[in-house]
Amino acid sequence: MGDVTSPASSVSTTLSDDVPAPGSRILPPLRIGPHVVETPVVLAPMAGVTNAAFRRLCREHGAGLYVAEMVTSRALVERNPESLRIVTFDEGESPRSAQVYGVDPVTVGAAVSIIAGEDRADHVDLNFGCPVPKVTRRGGGSALPWKRDLFASIVRAAVEAARPYGVPVTVKMRKGIDDDHLTYLEAGLVAQDLGVAAVALHARTAADYYSGTADWSAIARLKETVTDVPVLGNGDIWSAEDAVRMVRETGCDGVVVGRGCQGRPWLFADLAAAFAGRPERVRPGLREVTETIYRHGELMIDYFDGDEPKGMRDLRKHMAWYLKGYPVGGDARRSLAMVSTLGELRGLLDALDLDAPYPGEAAEGQRGRAGSPKKPHLPYGWLDSRELDVEHSERLREAELSVSGG
Repeated sequence: MGDVTSPASSVSTTLSDDVPAPGSRILPPLRIGPHVVETPVVLAPMAGVTNAAFRRLCREHGAGLYVAEMVTSRALVERNPESLRIVTFDEGESPRSAQVYGVDPVTVGAAVSIIAGEDRADHVDLNFGCPVPKVTRRGGGSALPWKRDLFASIVRAAVEAARPYGVPVTVKMRKGIDDDHLTYLEAGLVAQDLGVAAVALHARTAADYYSGTADWSAIARLKETVTDVPVLGNGDIWSAEDAVRMVRETGCDGVVVGRGCQGRPWLFADLAAAFAGRPERVRPGLREVTETIYRHGELMIDYFDGDEPKGMRDLRKHMAWYLKGYPVGGDARRSLAMVSTLGELRGLLDALDLDAPYPGEAAEGQRGRAGSPKKPHLPYGWLDSRELDVEHSERLREAELSVSGG
């Protein structure tokens, strides 16, 4: 594969006000328990996106901590094959980072014991940030910290299960359910006191979903409140300059990047340069983009154990992200979105205008749909109390079983 950072035409050295002076590092390395991450950047786990193939592609372009797709605790305990695949890492991944979702402390603890005890990962992140209705309507994800005793029990179970193996546990969360039901400051303190290695905040509520503008002031408040472990900021980082600005405005110890790297794995090269105080930025022309797409296709096939059709089907959703802003016609885009073999992919990519330069702003900014604010789907009566009653406890046990597919 051609290295998109190497062609002179793909690299810009324009300095903006959001970039430190050349050679001046803006943050020290990020420490997650015993692990030191030189560039304080974390790839957010994204379902169907951050599999081993995409994580490797990102590592080939930059530096940071790359978290695998979320896996449900029940699916791990039941040794669901696809869940075990999710927590299977390449030899070159270090530290290996897994994210676990669950609504039952015993099951979460058992899942973390499997991950840590069988040496499947070096770091475990707990998901308390997912706003998707199928998760929140069962009391999970960003809905769960509202039940403070349940939140504490799950965090405690995970930390205690991981501790004998020296595996650090972190927490990813949102501000709360909505602006009238915020939980992040209390949850951050509880998690810190229970021994987590870091807390990360997506600065939106569940009701916000992915709409509007992330409330970075909440990250600053969390940083002021949680003082004993690193605080990471997440939300609306579309460029290296955004990451630098978040650090300057909030004082956070590192950043978590999700949708901003979709179709742009070279964003991690930009982030590494920015945090090191270097001005260069990757600005790939279409030729470099197509080589990255092809490399991604090769990695997807490897990830699915040589199953070429399956690898290509999984690659399809990335096409629109990769080609955002580039002069690629509708027919070509539709064909790429239906590609089924590596040979077909090569032919379609080679037929594009490979001399097309980086299109600038048209290729930048938000990836995918932001959607609009929506009333969170919650279990009936969930907001009536901060404590977990018997009825909700039974519903959570049922929910643990119903989402066990990984």
